[in-house]
Amino acid sequence: MTEFMAEFIGTMILVLLGDGVVANVCLNRTKGHDSGWIVITMGWGFAVFTGVVVCQEFSGAHINPAVTVGLAAANMFPLAKVAVFVTAQCLGGAMGAFLVWLMYRDHFDISTDQGAILGVFCTGPEIRKPVSNIISEIIGTFVLLMAVLYISGPKVTAGATDIKVGLGSLGAIPIAFVVMSIGLSLGGTTGYAINPARDLGPRLVHALVPIKNKGKSDWGYSWIPVVGPLLGALLAVIVYSIGLSL
Repeated sequence: MTEFMAEFIGTMILVLLGDGVVANVCLNRTKGHDSGWIVITMGWGFAVFTGVVVCQEFSGAHINPAVTVGLAAANMFPLAKVAVFVTAQCLGGAMGAFLVWLMYRDHFDISTDQGAILGVFCTGPEIRKPVSNIISEIIGTFVLLMAVLYISGPKVTAGATDIKVGLGSLGAIPIAFVVMSIGLSLGGTTGYAINPARDLGPRLVHALVPIKNKGKSDWGYSWIPVVGPLLGALLAVIVYSIGLSL
């Protein structure tokens, strides 16, 4: 599998399962209706785990433009590949959201809460204050990138040499826990996008697919889940670089 396809499929699975748990909780007459925030945050954590497991062998499982940009800024990823990865992630996110609509379309059509319908596809603030909202996204993504930058596998020491031993699929577990933690602790303000690809493409899908009572796609807010995570990633790289120099 090429790196492009790996990032496309990994991000598609991430959004399919992540938006899918929101649909299950928020739409009318689903089995999981009104089961709450804990279910949503756990569902997104497991979605991250699954997306990473599927594609990490082929692309490193960024499945997030903020991660790709952050790693490139930290000289841990080739700058020439950034556009390819980000394109694959955004297209994969859109496809994942489309599959959620396809699966839950009957429940979308009997739901009347326009905010809940939009919330399946993308994030939005509970209190609309752009400065506060972008700060929330910066902080959440900062935590994510710090974890990504510092995460490591076990080492085996052989004489004077440290040999790193990979974790395989188990390496997805720490990041899944980090995403769950961000959602539980920091997600109450904006819904913790922390990933432009899980918001921008799905928001476009919301605008395009036929749903009764769906309302507007809130494009006026759409820049915050894109710019905030990118700034948070770059801030994490700056802090990480300072830490290395001390």
